[in-house]
Amino acid sequence: MFTTRPEIAGTFGAVATTHWIASQVGMSVLERGGNAFDAACAAGFTLQIVEPHLNGPGGDCPIILHSAKLGAQQVICGQGPAPAAMTVGKLKDELGLDIVPGTGFLCAPIPGAFDAWALMLRDHGTWRLRDVLDYAISYAARGAHVVGRICATIETVRPLFETEWKTSAALWLKGLTPGGLYTNPELAKTYARVVREAEAASSDREGQIEAARNIWYGGFVAEAIDRFGREFAALDTSGRRHHALLTGQDMAGWRAGVEQPLAGHYRGHTVLKCGPWSQGPAMLQTLALLEGFDVARMDTVGAEFVHTVAEAMKLAFADREAFYGDPDFIDVPMGTLLSAEYNAARRALIGREANNEFRPGSPDGRAPRTDYAAAVQRAGALTMAAGTGEPTVSRLGASGGDTCHIDVIDQWGNFVSATPSAGWLQSSPAIPGLGFCLGSRCQMFWLDETLPNGLKPGKRPRTTLSPSLMLREGKPWMSFGTPGGEQQDQWQPIMLARMLDHGFGIQQAIDLPSFHSEHWISSFWPRGARPGKLVLEGRYAPAVLDELTARGHAAEMGGEWSEGRLTGARLEADGQILAGANPRGMQGYAVGR
Repeated sequence: MFTTRPEIAGTFGAVATTHWIASQVGMSVLERGGNAFDAACAAGFTLQIVEPHLNGPGGDCPIILHSAKLGAQQVICGQGPAPAAMTVGKLKDELGLDIVPGTGFLCAPIPGAFDAWALMLRDHGTWRLRDVLDYAISYAARGAHVVGRICATIETVRPLFETEWKTSAALWLKGLTPGGLYTNPELAKTYARVVREAEAASSDREGQIEAARNIWYGGFVAEAIDRFGREFAALDTSGRRHHALLTGQDMAGWRAGVEQPLAGHYRGHTVLKCGPWSQGPAMLQTLALLEGFDVARMDTVGAEFVHTVAEAMKLAFADREAFYGDPDFIDVPMGTLLSAEYNAARRALIGREANNEFRPGSPDGRAPRTDYAAAVQRAGALTMAAGTGEPTVSRLGASGGDTCHIDVIDQWGNFVSATPSAGWLQSSPAIPGLGFCLGSRCQMFWLDETLPNGLKPGKRPRTTLSPSLMLREGKPWMSFGTPGGEQQDQWQPIMLARMLDHGFGIQQAIDLPSFHSEHWISSFWPRGARPGKLVLEGRYAPAVLDELTARGHAAEMGGEWSEGRLTGARLEADGQILAGANPRGMQGYAVGR
């Protein structure tokens, strides 16, 4: 089978990310003796410079890792929670909102990305903070290559920046052109100051990292965020201006946490995901449903495969909406949702024809509480507004806001799968003196605290970010993931089925045409749903579209290279490390030797 680029193969190490510069930065760290954790951190901070329309320092970052030293896997939760002042009473009763805005200050959680990277570096890395941040500081100060999508994204929000978000205009409206260089001297100075103050506070590696965490969340960074949020009211998708609810006190009281990953199974493999504060378990539910089908018999680019996978995802994501939320606040029935008995009953709902009803289950007899009709109505009445999610929308039409992903395997058998996102340039006004803006993940809360994903202070919004790690015979085998918001846990099981049921390699599975559904309630403002909508990548045969339409799907054809922005790396029993990356968008790359 022809592939757009070779599947990288070697024995020393591999890095696959959504941008070639970040991939090469990660590989540079490995070549200089760093481990996978050092490399992932350096690549992650670099992505904030080279993909600023997709992530930023004020965003989020869940990580799944395997430590060869510990012989164990961990989740580092870089998903910050809602601030203390963010209550249903504040937004709904006092401010008169019925949905959390998708941009501006009200949807900003505590920024989680910096602490997630710092915690992993402290506990598992070997490099000093200065050496890890040196790449990002250099690119921010000297310039990074401008991909076309950065300019396209900026143009969609130019009127907003010019008339309302003047701090963002100063940072981004400075004549960037595709193929040119972009600098962010404010961010370079921010990171350089963090390093200086951390080194002044401690002489040892771990002490400096701890000091940097305290500086970020209790020093000048938190102070600048607090001050700007109090002094400036930002226009958001509600059409009104609001001050921030996030404060320096919120930041001072939070740190990233370490958890055990949630495990599911498919074709004798163990798939590890973040818990139900993410949408990751929906992928495990999809795989549990597909386990009962003879997927190997299906043409991987045929109508039966697309139909079966799409119908399974409809059921899994309906349960995501009905039952997922922060398990520190609610009891999520994950044991039942992943059980063989529950999935056998749910699998029986999948027939030859598409079912375009919204059908969450009733695990342990629990009645789902969702309002699908309202979501359908919101989708139909969508008013274009600026910078809201993945993909973003604006008053001038669609822009490409999204997410990033990093996979690393090193010579010692350490694995990292990380999905940094949010805090993208179009999410909220840039904070003066820092060179970045806040995230918008709290738009995923409902303004009903009795719902599983209902808003409460200190609660994590149920994010779409969803890194993955897989074990084969109990040993770490593959790290993988993708940008894409709602599509993240759609494209990933498609990739796995092609690899495990059909024997394709990583690059082959990525290059094959993919698809996604928009049937369920979106996580992003304005929380719409489009019953039965199924989008096929344009390289599918017309006959496949015709058959899916005949089966009752609201199917349509998208662009020829528009679906599935995956990356992945795996370690085989003979010691070979293989990696692949998505060619769509002409940014992702895998490197290794």
